[in-house]
Amino acid sequence: MFARSYSRPARIILALSGAGALLLTACAQNTEDGGAPAADEKTAVEISEVAEVAATLPQKNQDSGTLVVGVNVPYSPNEFKDASGKIIGFDVDMMDAVAAVLGVTAQYEEADFDRIIPSVQAGTYDLGMSSFTDTKERENSVDFTTYFNAGTQWAQQAGGKVDPTDACGLKVAVQTTTIQDQEEVPAKSAACVAAGKPAIDILKFDSQDDAANALVLGRVDAMSADSPVTAYAIKQTGDKLEAAGEVFDSAPYGYPVAKGSPLAASLQQAVQYLIDNGQYQTIAENWGVEAGVIKEAKINGAVS
Repeated sequence: MFARSYSRPARIILALSGAGALLLTACAQNTEDGGAPAADEKTAVEISEVAEVAATLPQKNQDSGTLVVGVNVPYSPNEFKDASGKIIGFDVDMMDAVAAVLGVTAQYEEADFDRIIPSVQAGTYDLGMSSFTDTKERENSVDFTTYFNAGTQWAQQAGGKVDPTDACGLKVAVQTTTIQDQEEVPAKSAACVAAGKPAIDILKFDSQDDAANALVLGRVDAMSADSPVTAYAIKQTGDKLEAAGEVFDSAPYGYPVAKGSPLAASLQQAVQYLIDNGQYQTIAENWGVEAGVIKEAKINGAVS
């Protein structure tokens, strides 16, 4: 067992803030009350360090007592900021729980989404945590530890008639560098062109909230995002947005780490511990994303 050169409390209690993202009128604001679960809607989750799992951590993390985590916000409900500027969300509560099992503290560093994986490769961050879909292509650059399962879900303005399988000629909002931006919507657009129909006009936004705002304002016909994110945006807009079609192309979320890093196995053991002991389920239910829970954490679990 590795020796530790730091001390910290033996356990952590995860508490959800009462502030979060809100889309109520024409725009999304990630610093307004109402986005996160209220105090009486959440269940506190008490996490203790698990010595045998903590002992698997790379020595540098044991010595520092931290995991440096690259994150991009906002992407409600997974990672966003409350009114005080603190980063909160399902991903944050999960990572805090994982860190607690490993006997360290998660240190969050904000970055552009498309810079997180290169920064993990360079060693600037120990891992990324920003709703990364684990894909075969990304596995060529980094390893992943899976912790959730999400599909793609389109949204439209209430009363719309958008069909995600036939969106030729429509304006569709996506967040830049996401799976929807890089793979899903471009593939649909290419199919339109191949069929002699107009291409999809893909409008790219730096943040998911900006993409949702564009739809609320009628600047686009639809939005494509990960299923928990779309569901959350619909909920936050009241009656302004609704789902367009069903959830499709489900795939795992994962924490990217440097290729070959033993940290992947440490994270996998910590996530599996939380799954087996029920804390993972409670954290997911606190954020209303229990539809995407998994039973087994894997290393490089991409399905495509």
